[in-house]
Parts: sequence; structure tokens; C-alpha cells
Amino acid sequence: MPQALIARREAVSVLGLSALAAGIRAANAQSPLAGKTIKIVYPFAAGNTGDAIARILSERLQHILGATVIVENRTGAAGRIGTQSVIRAEPDGTTLLLASLPLICIYPHSYAKLGYDPFTDLLPISQIALFDLTFAAGPTPGLKDLSSLIEWARANPSLASYGSSGAGGIAHLFAVMFARHANLDMKHVSYRGSAPAINDAIAGQIPFVSVPSGDCIQLHKSGRARMLGVSGHDRLPIISDVPTFAEAGVPIEATAWYSLYAPARTPPGLIAVLSNAAREVVSMPPIRERFKALALAPAGTSPDELARIQHEASELWAPVVAASGFNPEQ
Repeated sequence: MPQALIARREAVSVLGLSALAAGIRAANAQSPLAGKTIKIVYPFAAGNTGDAIARILSERLQHILGATVIVENRTGAAGRIGTQSVIRAEPDGTTLLLASLPLICIYPHSYAKLGYDPFTDLLPISQIALFDLTFAAGPTPGLKDLSSLIEWARANPSLASYGSSGAGGIAHLFAVMFARHANLDMKHVSYRGSAPAINDAIAGQIPFVSVPSGDCIQLHKSGRARMLGVSGHDRLPIISDVPTFAEAGVPIEATAWYSLYAPARTPPGLIAVLSNAAREVVSMPPIRERFKALALAPAGTSPDELARIQHEASELWAPVVAASGFNPEQ
């Protein structure tokens, strides 16, 4: 798999971060958004990692920009309702979208009538954080690592099923990528979120799940679940005993992310101010520590870098969506 198609973590020096923060604070000293109310729309329910990121951003951005920053959970239609509400908003920098990768890079390949074009209806501001996916097994005998999972699935094709937090999501599609590589035929079981899928795996109702790594770390540490691998380029520092898929002999990688967007036609000057402010937030050591505790890798890109990343991710996931056979409109 071409490495250029995969978002990679990049190490940033402490001195570099300090210089960046100082420069950004100077650039935003006279913020054109000062005194205004900015709304960050997170198009899913409260209480998950994405919502936590939105609230971390809101509490810090208001100090940097001199604005009131609130979070709105505009749910429905797998995130499309909230996304469309931002697209229709005034392009004045006061309505932003915190989007997960599928909304931008997967849905256009899944929905014949998506209702928006993420590449023309939204403007990139900054990639905020990245996260890995994991396969986690419950008590099913023999599922101790990825090699044994492959052997078990081939020996037990009628039992080879897995759960994820939703059909067509990145966790589902990463499992499709894995199955294509390993030449396996596995049945997908869709759940409304990671928690019920993981609970069924722990109870032995399904053999394993494909979910964001952060959702399983404490269960793995307690021994209630076994994380078989993480999908990124590197092991997670917070749980370094779990190998990457590549280390485990399955040379595939995938990294998901959350990024910040504004409606199309937002003036370039406002995009620059918002991007600089978001990057300052991500550069703050306390914020980076909070992200790491959530199994997130801090990002903080320029708008141009995010535009490149999302185009590459779209190309990466298009054939996987096609291979999955998923059609949300059937």
C-alpha cells in the first residue's frame, strides 16, 4: 500500500512548537472574530472522543480569539444533518464543523445522493487529531493475535464474524481492508456505537470487534478484552504491548482523524486566523497530554496540508468502499 496515501504522525520538536505558538499568538492579537460567538458543530452525539475534542477546542479557542465558542451536537443521518447545517451557514467564520474522516473521505463513495460535496462545500482549516483502529477479541478460544485470528477465520468460516460501531464507518471498512488482504470472507455485524459491540465481544456473542483503539485500552489493560493490533504506523505509547498490524505480519495501515472545516466562501483571512488558532491549541503541551490520554495523536496542520491529506484519504478508501458492497441507501 503506498505510504503517501496514509496520514502519518510527525514528530514536532518542543522548540518548534514554542516558536509556532509565539508566532500564532502575535498573528491573532487583533482577531477579527473578537467579541463574536463561534459555534463548533459536532454532528454526532455528546460523550464520545470527537465530542471531547470539540469541547477542548472550544475552551481554548475562546481565549485565543477573544470570542465566545460553543459546541453544538447537531445529530442525525450519520452526521450528514450537522454537516449540511454548516455548509448552509453564513461564511463569516462563526460556524465551524468538527468532522471525522468518513464524513469527508468515505461518504462521497458510499452515498449516491449525499447532499453535499466535501471538497467544494467546505474549506479545510486544520487537522486536529489522529487515531488508530484496533481488533479486540473477547473469550473466543484461540484468538490471541492476528495470525491466530486469520487461522481461526479460515478454519471456522461459518463463525467468522465481527462487530463495529456502524456499517460504512471507518472501523467497518478497515476490517474489509484486512479481509481483502488476508483473503477472508467475514460477516459484519453493525452496532449503534462501539460500546455495545465491545460488550457483545466480551460476552462471547461475537468473536471480535473493529473499533477505535481508545475504546478498548482500559479493557485490554484489565484483561477483559485482548487488543490484537493497532492500525497505525507506530505502536501507541499508552499501550505499547500491542503491535501494529504490520509488525504482526499484516502489512496494512490506516489512520483516522478529526479535522476542522468552515463553509465554502469563508474569506481566506478568516481561514488563516482560525487555522492559526487551532494549531496553537494543538501545540499546547497540556492539550497534547489530554489527547494522548484519549489515544489520540495531536496534529495541527495548515489548510493546504489538510486539503492534501483528505484527497489522499479519499483515494485510499474508495476501492475499500467498493469492495465492502455497503450501500446505505438500500
